Amino acid sequence: MTRIIDLSVAIENNMPAHRNMPRPVYLEWMTHESCKAYNQGVPGDPFTTPIEYVGMLNHVGTHVDAYYHMRPDGQTIDEMPLDLFMGKAVCFELTHIPDLGDIDVKDMELAERKSGVRVDGHIVLLNTGLHKRHYPNDSVMFSNPGLTAAATHWLADRGSKLHGVEGPSTDRPNFAEFPSHRVSRDRGITHVEWLCNLEQVVGLGVFQFQAIPLRFKRGSGSPVRALAILE
Repeated sequence: MTRIIDLSVAIENNMPAHRNMPRPVYLEWMTHESCKAYNQGVPGDPFTTPIEYVGMLNHVGTHVDAYYHMRPDGQTIDEMPLDLFMGKAVCFELTHIPDLGDIDVKDMELAERKSGVRVDGHIVLLNTGLHKRHYPNDSVMFSNPGLTAAATHWLADRGSKLHGVEGPSTDRPNFAEFPSHRVSRDRGITHVEWLCNLEQVVGLGVFQFQAIPLRFKRGSGSPVRALAILE
């Protein structure tokens, strides 16, 4: 039987966000109780419909970056092919990497051997344990490890068009050079940021992954519902 593991962070009011970004606003707009005033339904069987208000940037919570986010002439999220955001995947065990540490080529090679999967066009997810250590504390926003430029090239060299990390970025927050983003820009690959529950897919070998963006016109990225699909 197919089993689905949700790898997405729940969107909540005032949840952690980048220090230069406003936190999401997620509030009740209409409740079952307030909706009664509209007198919908029939006598003895009222029909009420709660609705929530959502106000957030498209790079908060579990999200993907469009090529346009990293390159002025890159494709926006509505222009990118949807098959980029789904396919065969593997999750690497990297919990030995400390907060603000670097994930380098030697770490990727060791994790690849341990996974038993040779990366060849796979989506690669990186389990560092960051989410379990920090969330929902704000420290999750400024503690994540980062991929080195060489490690990002390593992924691109193996045909991995999409990779995924815990935390808000593939780059360390204390390193303004953004090596992983710049390599992704130059190599034509991208990433899913702020995943969770990755420990549940470590050691499972190959599985199907999808993280489908919303169709924002001229969007630089989009929130996604990231799923591991096990058969």
